[in-house]
Amino acid sequence: MQKLLLALFLCAALISCDDKPNKRVLSSSSGGLNNLTVVMPNELWQGALGETVRAKFAGAVEGLPQVEPLFDISQMPAEAFTGFMRKQRTFLSIQKSDSTDLEIMKNPYAQPQTGIIVKGPNINAIIDLIKKDSATIVDTFKDTERQEKLRRVNLSLQEDDMLRKNFGISMKFPDAYRYAETKDDFFWIRKDVPNGDMNITVYEVPFSIIDKDTNTIAAIINMRDSISGENILTDEDTRFRTEPAYAPYLKKTIVDGKPALETKGTWDVKGRFMAGPFVNYAIKDEKNNRYLVLEGFVFKPSSNKRDNMFELESILRSVHFIDQK
Repeated sequence: MQKLLLALFLCAALISCDDKPNKRVLSSSSGGLNNLTVVMPNELWQGALGETVRAKFAGAVEGLPQVEPLFDISQMPAEAFTGFMRKQRTFLSIQKSDSTDLEIMKNPYAQPQTGIIVKGPNINAIIDLIKKDSATIVDTFKDTERQEKLRRVNLSLQEDDMLRKNFGISMKFPDAYRYAETKDDFFWIRKDVPNGDMNITVYEVPFSIIDKDTNTIAAIINMRDSISGENILTDEDTRFRTEPAYAPYLKKTIVDGKPALETKGTWDVKGRFMAGPFVNYAIKDEKNNRYLVLEGFVFKPSSNKRDNMFELESILRSVHFIDQK
């Protein structure tokens, strides 16, 4: 009787297993923000292929006053990419294959994790593919890093009720930030950091402020110099402005499903030795007949600023338009 019961139990267990798909339990990924593991042979890393990888993924970040890399890269051969090393949040793997291909993998060894495999029959084919698709690869990895940054931000959120009421938006930012200025039409949000501060401004302008000028970058410079110059407090007889010696970078992007203009450049205070990087998003909000303008800027002299700016970009891109306005 006991043998019969045991047999019935085993049959039930097997049927139960067949009814449910096998699911791996993935451990949490690891690694610092903007770190990238590159998996490729040492000899290729030291040659033309390695030079291409470094140029495309460790090149200078646009808009920063000093040279800082897009990613901090750690390279290792495939035989070392095992165990704990496979838990890195982002990795780029170079592999030889009969055909040229780029494969994006989500959570292959840990969670969250993004791996990109670049394949080709020879070095030149792989180099050509990396050059062609480097922007897609960077955007894919940066999107993963922004999601991780926002996961950390969500652990200690500042309330955004005033943003909802005044501008009809929600935005995720840590409670380490404080509201420094809350006028009806201009918000200034700040966070103190060692040797400086990080800043966010929020305001809105009619379409005509930007769209009236065929020179879009000039219109955005005039807008931010006028509005931020009037509202960012500085010493007497000085003014917050776009640094005039360097033209900002401008590109089109999408924020919360809406078309937006992303501008990156350098700000300074006229007459003083104060300057730093900024990123500005002018988001076209057709429903409310306006551009919503979100800007982040950093003052942190003689220090690296890449990760500060990355935090600000992640926060600004978390904006969500609600139906209150």
